[in-house]
Amino acid sequence: MADAARSTHRLEALDITRKLAAICGDPFARFAGPADEVAGRTARWVAVPGGPHAAAEVLRLAAAHDLTVVPRGAGTKIDWGAAPAQVDIMLDTGRLAGVWHEPRDAAVAEIGAGTPLRAVQATLARTNRRLPVDAPSPGATLGGVLAADESGPLRHRHGSPCAQLVGVRYLDADGELVSVGESGTEALGRATPGSGGGRASERGPAGDGGSAGWGAGGAVGDGPGGGDAILGRGEVPGLDVARLLCGSQGGLGVLVSATMRVHAVPAGRLWVSRPVWTPLEVHDLVRAVLAAGVDPAAVELDLPVPVPLPRRRIPATHPSVINRPDHPAVTGRPAAGSLVVLLEGGPADVTERAERLAAVLGAEAMISHHAPEWWGRYPFAPGDTALRIEVPINDLHAAVYALRDATGSPVPVRGSAGSGTVHAALSGALPPERVASILTAVRSVLIARRGRCVVVAAPAAVRRAVDLWGELPTLPRLRSAKAHLDPHHRLAPGRLPGGL
Repeated sequence: MADAARSTHRLEALDITRKLAAICGDPFARFAGPADEVAGRTARWVAVPGGPHAAAEVLRLAAAHDLTVVPRGAGTKIDWGAAPAQVDIMLDTGRLAGVWHEPRDAAVAEIGAGTPLRAVQATLARTNRRLPVDAPSPGATLGGVLAADESGPLRHRHGSPCAQLVGVRYLDADGELVSVGESGTEALGRATPGSGGGRASERGPAGDGGSAGWGAGGAVGDGPGGGDAILGRGEVPGLDVARLLCGSQGGLGVLVSATMRVHAVPAGRLWVSRPVWTPLEVHDLVRAVLAAGVDPAAVELDLPVPVPLPRRRIPATHPSVINRPDHPAVTGRPAAGSLVVLLEGGPADVTERAERLAAVLGAEAMISHHAPEWWGRYPFAPGDTALRIEVPINDLHAAVYALRDATGSPVPVRGSAGSGTVHAALSGALPPERVASILTAVRSVLIARRGRCVVVAAPAAVRRAVDLWGELPTLPRLRSAKAHLDPHHRLAPGRLPGGL
């Protein structure tokens, strides 16, 4: 009997594989391998649909056979957040790629979810435009960045990637192609590219509000549950639904394309840096930077551990340190970290603002045409327990001190001191119960300051043992969103807070 059951399962599995191959093409459908996993949970099949219509067919097949689906872009953040309860079909978005940006001076561009950010920027650069998104994950796709609501240094001026959304096209759990907000191609007055069929519809009335940030990303907005409360009413049709997808880790829909605002590439860029020793000093310097009226594009902090060795000394006669014999680049005195401010704009204007800011920051400030090596990189490595801390900027120093006190030693911290969003790294060797006690201590400090501490990624034992998200007052709203958009829990079940 057991042999007969196994034989039946094998036949069913082969049947699913054949159907996926018929939808995606023989080279683009297969049984999953050991590398095809999501936070340690291995998939059964991998499907790489060639367009929205094929992706919709994959979801319809999953619905017909009661299979779960987890989207995957480049896989740079596939281990972030909670492990899904089950992964039947891993839907790879690699062929849902492209950039549609016409005419040359268009203020928006429609971008396929599977398009690597590097390719997006290279394409836009041909017309001297850029997407002001600089997510740190190397090789990340736009869909992956939006699914994790992942931001880089430019978040200070431009906000998160979700804040730059004009509209999206996504597939719901039943495989229906839904257009919400404004399509880039609609804005440009031509047909939607690369749809390959499928049925577009408008899902719900207009919406307002910012990123939902359900997953390891930003904070969630408040509000009661229910379909009307989820979809909202506002000025841009469906934009609230589009923003619900941000940070949802693929648990509310499969992103097909996003229409994003684009900007002209700035003609001038300068980085003004200043060594720092304590979180309180960073607090005072950030306040000075924001009060200086220099309109920074980014204000980034790096507090590494251990303290770096002295930098290579430069001659005291060098133009950048003339008449500044106490500068650390001359003395070789090591700094505990760096505060670096990016200024963008016209070359003459940027130079004037940089010199003004350097005067505010004092004799140890330096101006450079190049970003430091750590710029736009996370402080954690594979195997570490990675934390994301969000707190009002006036309380960032208190959060860093709380983390140090709870850990018993300095912890690497890096991120946007100008917006109060930083990442920290705990050693992957720390036992789960120690990580849990650190989280409890830090969150007890943050809760009174309207902040939060989220576990972005962690070793499997830690991920299973600790509360990844902490207190989430908007969990009822998230439950309503999941019930409305994925009532059968077929999309990345268990990826979202509360086991949703």
